[in-house]
Amino acid sequence: MLQADAIITLDAGRYRLRAPLASSSYGVIWRASGPRAEVALKLVNCQQMARAEPAQRQRWIASASKEIAFLRALEPWDERHIVRLLDSGAHGALPVMALELLDGDLGRHVATERNAGRPIAFNQVLAWLSQVNQALAKVHQYGWRYLDLKPANLLLDARDGSVKLADFGTSRPLAERVAHAYSGSANWQAPEQFFPNPQGRFDTDARSDYFALGAMFYYLVSGGVQLRFCSDCGAAYRAFEGAGAAQLLAQHGGQVPVTLRADEAALFLHRIARQGSGGPDALALLRALLAPERQQRPCHGLEISRMIGAIRAARSPT
Repeated sequence: MLQADAIITLDAGRYRLRAPLASSSYGVIWRASGPRAEVALKLVNCQQMARAEPAQRQRWIASASKEIAFLRALEPWDERHIVRLLDSGAHGALPVMALELLDGDLGRHVATERNAGRPIAFNQVLAWLSQVNQALAKVHQYGWRYLDLKPANLLLDARDGSVKLADFGTSRPLAERVAHAYSGSANWQAPEQFFPNPQGRFDTDARSDYFALGAMFYYLVSGGVQLRFCSDCGAAYRAFEGAGAAQLLAQHGGQVPVTLRADEAALFLHRIARQGSGGPDALALLRALLAPERQQRPCHGLEISRMIGAIRAARSPT
C-alpha cells in the first residue's frame, strides 16, 4: 500500500510521495517531489488490482500504457492544452507516469464559483471551449478519439486561467472502425456511446467527442447544470449498469431521449443574454454539437473554431 514519503523511481529520477490527490476506478494520483519540481504522480491502484479479475487487470495496465504512449508522442507545441508528461516508468511492474502538477479540475472550480455566487463570464467559457476544442483536435490529429471528456478530466492552470486535457486511458484509435465495448463516463456521452447497437457494441468516432464538448458548453454556460439527457443516462447507468440503456429506452417508448430540450435552450440563451450578445450564434453551435445523429455534428475542429469565432464577432462592440 502506498504511503507518504515512499520513493518511486522512474526513468528520469526519484519521486517522494507527499499526499494523495485523487483516485479513479483503477488509478491513484499523488502529489510528489521530483528531481526538479513537484509533480502529479499517476499510479495503478495496487489494491484494486489485487481484487480485479485477470482480464480487468490487463485492461487497466493497457490503459495506463496507452496513455503514456500517447503523451510521449506529442511534440512540445502540441502540449499547450494537453497535460505534459514529465517522466514515466514502472513501480511493482505496473506503469507509472509523472505529470505536470496543475491546480485542480474544472468541475471543482465550477462548483466553487457556483457556491460562492460568482457566475462564470461567458467570455471565459468561450476561451475554455476553444482550448478544449484545440486539445481534441490534437488528439484526433494523432489518430485517436478521446471518449471521456468531462469536467474532472480538464485541469486548470492558475498561471493563465487556461485548461488542459488529461486522462487518456479510454482513448481508442480512429482507424479502428469496428464497434467496441462500453467505455467512458455515462454522464457525458453521445447517444452512440451510451446506447449500444443490436450486437451490444458501441460505434463511435471523433464526432462522439464533439457531443461531449456540447454537453460541456451547456454545463459551463448554465453554471454547473447538466443536460437532462446526460444526467438521465448517468442515473440509468448507476441504477442498472449495462442494462441502463435498455431501461432508458423503455421509458421513452423505444426512442433515444431528446438531447437538448426547449427549456434548456431557453435557459442557455437567458444566461448568455445577461452578459451581452452572441446568444443565437452560441445556440447554433450548441445545437450542432448536440445533434443526436453524429452525421449532423461538425466533422472537424476547424468548423467548431469558426463557429466560436462567429460568437465572438457577434459580441464585439460595433
